[in-house]
Order: sequence, then structure tokens, then C-alpha cells
Amino acid sequence: MTDLDGVLADHAAWAAGRGGKRANLRGVDLSGVDLSGVNLTGANLTRAILYKVDLTGANLTGAILYEVDLTRANLTGANLTGVDLTRVDLTGAILTGANLTEVDLSGANLTRAILYKVDLTGANLTEVDLTEVDLSGVDLSKAVLCEAYLEEE
Repeated sequence: MTDLDGVLADHAAWAAGRGGKRANLRGVDLSGVDLSGVNLTGANLTRAILYKVDLTGANLTGAILYEVDLTRANLTGANLTGVDLTRVDLTGAILTGANLTEVDLSGANLTRAILYKVDLTGANLTEVDLTEVDLSGVDLSKAVLCEAYLEEE
């Protein structure tokens, strides 16, 4: 990715209905990039590598995050309402205060993720790996936990 700032500017215009172009970051390696506060509504991030990315306060509503690597990413306060997070790797990710209402996390890996005050209302957590995850303070109202792996250290 040579012009990430340009892609994000075009996407911001698209998301605001002022022309521009929807961001297609499919398969792109954005490891370590600071995307805090960025509006990525509807962006395509399929199979992107977002290792240690800072997405603090980012808006990812309607984004496509299928099979994304978010290992050790910071998603504090991020909005991921209704996002498809199928088979996403969130190992060691920080999701404090994130909105994950109605997300599909089926088959995702959340080993050692920090989920303090996360809203998982209506989320699909089928076959999710929650090894060493503290779920106290997490809203799991109407969440589906079929075959979820819940093991403490």
C-alpha cells in the first residue's frame, strides 16, 4: 500500500456520501499502523493483516473483516456493530469498551483478548476460542455460545 492516506481520504468522502471511493484493503499488510479514530464503515479488509494495529475509537460498522489477523490489535472503544468477524484472529487484542453488538465471531480466536466492558449483545460466538479470557463485565445478552471453548489458565 503506497498511498494509505489517499485511500482513507477517498473512503471518508465515500462514507460521507461526497463521492470518493470505498476502501478496498483486501489482503493488505497494515501491521503496526495507527488507524485510531478512522471511519472504515463498509471498508473491505478481507484477509488483511492488522497485527498490532491501533484502531482505538475507529468506526468499522458494516466493514468486511472476514479472516482478518487482528493479533494484539487495540480496538478500545471501536464500533464493530453487525460486522462479520468469521474466523478472525484476535489473540491478545484489546477490545475494552468496544461495541460488538450482533457481530458474527464464529470460529474466531480470542485467546487472551481483553474484553472489559465489551457489548456482545446478540453476537454469534459459535466455536469461538475464549481461552484465558475474563468475561466479567461483558454483556452476553442473547449471544450464541454453541461449542465455544471457555478455559481459564
